[in-house]
Amino acid sequence: MLRWAIIFAIIAIIAAILGFTGLIVGVLADIAQVLFWVFLVLFVLTLLFGRRIFT
Repeated sequence: MLRWAIIFAIIAIIAAILGFTGLIVGVLADIAQVLFWVFLVLFVLTLLFGRRIFT
């Protein structure tokens, strides 16, 4: 999940550097942010509950 967040963030940065503005950069940045927060929540849940929550 973190890998996808990083990939979308890098694509958004490259698109911003190349001059693509508006919808494309905004959507890619939003996707990266959502994926990062989902990863963070799952990571914290894993730390708190261990393997019990996913088995």
